Amino acid sequence: MKLILIRHGETYWNAERRIQGGDSDIELNDTGLNQAKKVAAFLKNEPITAILSSPLQRAISTAEVIAGHHQLSVKVDQGLRELRVGELEGMSVSNLSTTFSQFLMQLWQGKGSTKLPNGESLSELQQRAWNAVESFLKQHNNGSVAVVSHYFVTLTIILKALDLPLDYFTKFRLDPGGVSIIEVQDYGPRLVVFNDTSY
Repeated sequence: MKLILIRHGETYWNAERRIQGGDSDIELNDTGLNQAKKVAAFLKNEPITAILSSPLQRAISTAEVIAGHHQLSVKVDQGLRELRVGELEGMSVSNLSTTFSQFLMQLWQGKGSTKLPNGESLSELQQRAWNAVESFLKQHNNGSVAVVSHYFVTLTIILKALDLPLDYFTKFRLDPGGVSIIEVQDYGPRLVVFNDTSY
């Protein structure tokens, strides 16, 4: 089977380079809506049997466009909400270069156990996101299934599936609308597509 992981399309905050975590329900901008339509067209011939989404509008909107090509309803799971970034929510990335770098270093040293101020840790995010995906796969274990979520959610799912440590997340970059595919076979999962935006 295939697990198709899709990061939502661009939002206004993405364009403004503002930190957008799980506590901000920011909508897609025009670019993001266009990306969602292109992803949907890109995946229209894929035999998708089920679609799971984060509860945030930027993910649901992306998922609904994809679902329209497959006559499917979108299932929503709270476990796929983006990383809670606490006090960093809504702040400009350009104003946080030092703080964010310090956080990343702490995260690397703590193997993902470091929490953001009034937020959560990467390991906490991975646990809840993986629980959501694992439950979803048990219900739909044939064909292709799609999961529409966020930057950190998608990366932690990929790392868990590939049995890679959480600090590897700094070695990957995922663009808005990026499509990644994990193929699950008897010999285990393998990443066959990562961050495809060629559509």
